[in-house]
Amino acid sequence: MSISMIGVDHSKAPLDIRALFAFSRKNAGDAMEKLKERPEIQGCILLSTCNRLEVWVSLRDQTEISLYDCLCELKGIQDKSYEKYFVKRTDKEAAEHLFYLAGGLKSQILGEDQILTQIKDALNLAREHFTTDSVLEVLFRMAVTAGKKIKTEVPFAHGNPSVIHQAIEFLEERNVSVRDKVCLVIGNGEMGKVAAQTLKECGADVTVTVRQYRSGMVNIPVGCKRMNYGDRMQQIPHCDLVVSATASPNFTLREELFEGVSVKDPLILIDLAVPRDIEPSLGEHPGITLYDMDTFRMEETPKELEEHLEAAGAIVRAQMDEFYLWLDGRDVIPRIQEIKEEAVHDLNLRIAKILKKTPMEGADRQRLEQAVETAAGKVVNKLIFGLRQNLDEEAFLDCVAGLERIYEE
Repeated sequence: MSISMIGVDHSKAPLDIRALFAFSRKNAGDAMEKLKERPEIQGCILLSTCNRLEVWVSLRDQTEISLYDCLCELKGIQDKSYEKYFVKRTDKEAAEHLFYLAGGLKSQILGEDQILTQIKDALNLAREHFTTDSVLEVLFRMAVTAGKKIKTEVPFAHGNPSVIHQAIEFLEERNVSVRDKVCLVIGNGEMGKVAAQTLKECGADVTVTVRQYRSGMVNIPVGCKRMNYGDRMQQIPHCDLVVSATASPNFTLREELFEGVSVKDPLILIDLAVPRDIEPSLGEHPGITLYDMDTFRMEETPKELEEHLEAAGAIVRAQMDEFYLWLDGRDVIPRIQEIKEEAVHDLNLRIAKILKKTPMEGADRQRLEQAVETAAGKVVNKLIFGLRQNLDEEAFLDCVAGLERIYEE
């Protein structure tokens, strides 16, 4: 068995390339089921966010597969030139990447914790579609544990870093404050809620769109107003800033919708979606400034964060060691179980002769035999796993092989 992944993210690919390979929640579930049907694949998990797309698989022994070809087949893409934007990783390199990713150490904004939720959601979605297996299950769970430890033990940043926080800071550096500004947030999903709440906390007047058929069933951040998504263009003339953050495959704001609409000058549009929510040509209109996800990329690690990276790395290494201890043991445990059964059987045969000469009732004899068998199993376990804790991996596996040979004779 081996672990393999392929990924594209904000560090190598522009937004429009990432958009080509993005998946909605429903499409991700269908894609994982199709991948799981391949004979080489034991388990798969698909992680699709605004900044990255990653396909994770566990492969059966002695098998290989092109995950890029699989991905292109799923997306109906035949252009091989996009492969240069992808990174492929296997086994320990792949595991290390996931642990660092869960800790927010590979995010567009260093230390952000939305990725931790996204990794948990990806695992849960794979469970719902029955596409994960024990290896990916444990790998992702341990990565989440590492991410939680980093979040609580390593002070990467004050507050809750996210793209909208970075966007607001970006605007403030250009002498644009959101305080008292009229803002419209299109989308009430996870990112939309964070954007609306953050803008409200910064003193903005915030309205959030909700789909009409869901309007009586959804919550919006406290202090924000709501309006039907279909009425959004009625609010645009009053807005200083519009944020769009939906999972829609179509533009939420298009050129044709602005025909005959008078807007404030300046009007700031912020597109936090992948694929894009806002038609790029709107940014060419006089008085309108359009920013997308890539605008807020952190080009270098701030000096105040560098000192915390080693502490985060120590957490990652500890969790990785634990994962590989489990993974290595997973392969050897069936062998240990067979050794234990042979040793217990050997002891039972030897002690049976003694018990036959010992006067006792049949029921007492049976209870004693069961007690001896249980105790023998525990002693064998203690001996073998004691060896595992006190020997390096190669020496331990040699011991296991030696014990196996004893009972082969």
